[in-house]
Amino acid sequence: MAQARGPFRIEAVTFAEAADALLAVREAVFVREQHVPVEEERDALDPQCRHVIARDRGGAPIGTGRLVPPRADDAPARIGRMAVLREWRGAGVGDAMLHALLRQARELGWHDIALNAQLPAQTFYARHGFVPVGERFIEAGIEHQAMRRRIDRPHAIEEREAAVAATSGLIRQARRGLYIYSRELDPGLLDAPRVLEAMRDLCTRGDGAQVQVLLQDAAAPQRALAPLLALAQRLPSAIAFREVADPVDRGYPSAYVANDDGGYYFRALGHRFDGEAETGAGGRARQLVEHFRPVWERSRPCSEYRALGL
Repeated sequence: MAQARGPFRIEAVTFAEAADALLAVREAVFVREQHVPVEEERDALDPQCRHVIARDRGGAPIGTGRLVPPRADDAPARIGRMAVLREWRGAGVGDAMLHALLRQARELGWHDIALNAQLPAQTFYARHGFVPVGERFIEAGIEHQAMRRRIDRPHAIEEREAAVAATSGLIRQARRGLYIYSRELDPGLLDAPRVLEAMRDLCTRGDGAQVQVLLQDAAAPQRALAPLLALAQRLPSAIAFREVADPVDRGYPSAYVANDDGGYYFRALGHRFDGEAETGAGGRARQLVEHFRPVWERSRPCSEYRALGL
């Protein structure tokens, strides 16, 4: 079916006033399309939740989502039942509903937010600052990944999987600018398939996106034939590398990724994955970009990469 076109609106509603519309979308997506048993799709939490509904220009429901309050045992608030009708996917409906739910959580003082993402949707949530927690699991016959985000402070990154999710999310969040400061192209992170896919998508969107990568050791990824170098050879107008030359710059211990839409992932010790990440932090992201730019200007272009013949 062709993607629907036209405006839509997001409304905050109670379950009592919009149950029929909410359940109609959820039944179409979860029950009929994904074959989730109706008795598993519906539960007793709906009346306690904050709900949002997306409607098309004529008022017909096209998307739903809900925010489950935190429990007394300190379990976080949870986002769930995110569903968009097939013909409206890719039109920004999910993004708008998620923003509305996070805004409600922030207004209520619910700063720790969790969710269980179906695996195909993990990239979507990573783009909004959620990072994976724990192992994948099966729910209603569908593989899921638990994810979590703090909306009052940066999220702590402690392991490689979370680092990959945060990095790929930041790349997909970027509007046109991405800035990477790395020691030697971070094996295990910048060569992860999800990161490379996000980088390729960013650089082939056709809107002039630019990726600048600063390295402390340009020879190490060259020796390792790092996959990002091969991607850059295919996209030379979008991805550029430089190696720091100033002794002061070479002594910089940290590493980071920052974009031009308020997102960053910072590691105080650049040879480790643990650090902090945030997607709505314009001030901190700008600070990192402002650190990056003068170092970039005084660093040497890695012209040898263009002759690798990968």
